[in-house]
Amino acid sequence: MRALLTFLPLFRRRLGALLLALLLSLITIVSGVGLLGTSGWFITASALTTAGLAFNLFVPSAGVRAFSFVRILARYGERLIGHNATLRLLSDLRGWLFSALFPRLPLPDRSLRHGDLVSRLTADVDALDTAFLVAVGPLVSAVVVGAGMTAVLVWLLPGAALPYGLAIAAAALVVPTLMVVLGRSAGRRSVEANAELRAQVLDGVAGHADLTVLGVLGTAVRRFAGAGLAASGERLRLGGLATAGGFAVQVLAALALVGTLLAGLDAVAAGRLDGPVMAGLLLAVLASFEVTSTIVRSVSKATSAMAAAERLQALAALPPAVAEPTQPQVIAPDASIGFDCVTFGYGSLPPVLDDFSLAIGAGERIAISGPSGSGKSTILRLLLRLAEPRQGQVKLGATSINKFATADLHAHMALLSQDSPVFIDTVRNNLLIGRDDASDEELWVALGKAQLEEHIASLPRGLDTLIGEAGRTLSAGQARRLCLARALLSDAPVLLLDEPTDALDRETELAFFETLAEATLGRTVVLVTHAILPEGTVDKTYTLRDGRLR
Repeated sequence: MRALLTFLPLFRRRLGALLLALLLSLITIVSGVGLLGTSGWFITASALTTAGLAFNLFVPSAGVRAFSFVRILARYGERLIGHNATLRLLSDLRGWLFSALFPRLPLPDRSLRHGDLVSRLTADVDALDTAFLVAVGPLVSAVVVGAGMTAVLVWLLPGAALPYGLAIAAAALVVPTLMVVLGRSAGRRSVEANAELRAQVLDGVAGHADLTVLGVLGTAVRRFAGAGLAASGERLRLGGLATAGGFAVQVLAALALVGTLLAGLDAVAAGRLDGPVMAGLLLAVLASFEVTSTIVRSVSKATSAMAAAERLQALAALPPAVAEPTQPQVIAPDASIGFDCVTFGYGSLPPVLDDFSLAIGAGERIAISGPSGSGKSTILRLLLRLAEPRQGQVKLGATSINKFATADLHAHMALLSQDSPVFIDTVRNNLLIGRDDASDEELWVALGKAQLEEHIASLPRGLDTLIGEAGRTLSAGQARRLCLARALLSDAPVLLLDEPTDALDRETELAFFETLAEATLGRTVVLVTHAILPEGTVDKTYTLRDGRLR
């Protein structure tokens, strides 16, 4: 529960809509109670009356219709407003999570599997966004309706007020509390089991070819089956707990109904209460327990939401990959880049870079080649301060980069990697990621430098042309040029390129490098590539072997 309370600031953003949904929920329940109670009194009174035409049929029948219409409209409004607020809350939750994660990337906890991370980013957030609708709302409604019905019984049938009040309190508070206490561990295990099941699916899909070739597909299938059995077992436990809670609530409802009936019969016999009123009260008591059944059904979701909140808090509390300086310094636009006797390795593995040194002047363009795993991409990671060297320093000018704010450092450098994405959006919005305040004229200039201006201009909607998933409406070379234009659009004086021509054919690759040579004049360029570069692409070329430049 403590983990859920940490999300209260996010819930407060949607407090108005959530309170309105709660009010409409209360109106719905009260209308249902009023509808059933009025109907019971009306039917009983019309059956018992001997006055025939003297009995007023119009007022109670109008009341029945009014309660019915109000119930329908309030239910519709509650669903509309409540679900709209919930979807907006879902957006807030994802925004909070990603803003908490960005300073921690790359995640330092290597025990966190990719599938588990995906599960936390999706299923755990989804579990939280229904917390109000399935837990808080029904609970508040039950307390308010129970208190109101108890007050009515104190007024009309005092003998039934105490047994009803005790029964509704037990159904709305005691039973759900016991279910949460007993189901807390099961809810946590259920969330973890489902996360493991998703991780098994992702691992199996990603590694299907390797598993098949190595002949261990059966082992993977058995692991998946085991994860599925574990997840279903926890669901069955939660389902059994919900069944037991539902049974307890029905017993309490029956006891409240019997207590009201006995007190009513005694009051009718003594002449203190009319028979039709007693019938209406009995049905109203029965209707008031509807909301407690909703609470019981939602307890399993509430326990899962608490477990999901704990997992998200643990993810957001991971230590950042690098520590921010307390008094960050300003980066000079024309600062040179220097690696001074840098040694770096991943975890406990042997060093990838060993006593590595390199000096790059402002406006100089260099390329670094070498075999896979030699540490080429690691050089860019260290420049972006996504990792810290074990020994030595990475500098901009004469200052170590750990003296600069990470945000300033990333603004100083633009990255174009082999994985740079093209999003399902317009050409304009794909470019604006590089600089969100760029004008159309600046967008066209960037496209011109990337030699993509002519193609985009030929499209019917130009900059507003929608690009398909992963840029599939563009050729591979055009997609690379679009990413290059996005990088060039930024004001960053340093351009980092990590295998930008990966998966391109040689002809497209040569055309891209020709474009690159013309478009990056005046900028500092660090190009990491396996490709053979045409003359004039860069000023210097280095080869990285055994952690050092050759």
